[in-house]
Amino acid sequence: MVTREQLPAPVEGLVLTHFLVVRDVARSREFYADVLGGEVVLAENPAIVKVAGTWIIMNPGGGPTPDKPDVTLRAPEPGDPVTAFMNVRVADIAAFHTHAKSRGVRFLTDPIDRKAEIRCYMLDPDDRLIEVGQATGMLHGVYADPPADRSD
Repeated sequence: MVTREQLPAPVEGLVLTHFLVVRDVARSREFYADVLGGEVVLAENPAIVKVAGTWIIMNPGGGPTPDKPDVTLRAPEPGDPVTAFMNVRVADIAAFHTHAKSRGVRFLTDPIDRKAEIRCYMLDPDDRLIEVGQATGMLHGVYADPPADRSD
């Protein structure tokens, strides 16, 4: 039996979770538990994985429901514009990168030093973008250069 402490069910106030519409619940559940070191709280309906003090909730897409009329949920399609992504902060990006690659995770690039941090981007089983970063220079007041096209 799952306890209240394992679920995103606060006694007071609120908690923030992240809901993902996925194509294959089992594959996504395994990815978030294995690669990010999460704890599977519920296997399905919905799948819930507790990761680093928050929860990732996963279910397949579907059509409108009474509480969200005119809303259809679907997993992202290849080529869809990115409108949001998870940002994972790690203590040792080299170790995380090696761990994730050993589990077949796809990265856009190897980690790159951006002055303020070392970062790279990986893809989940539905090709969702996930930034992985390790704070470096920002810990000492060194920040990334502003984008070249930025006007102040």
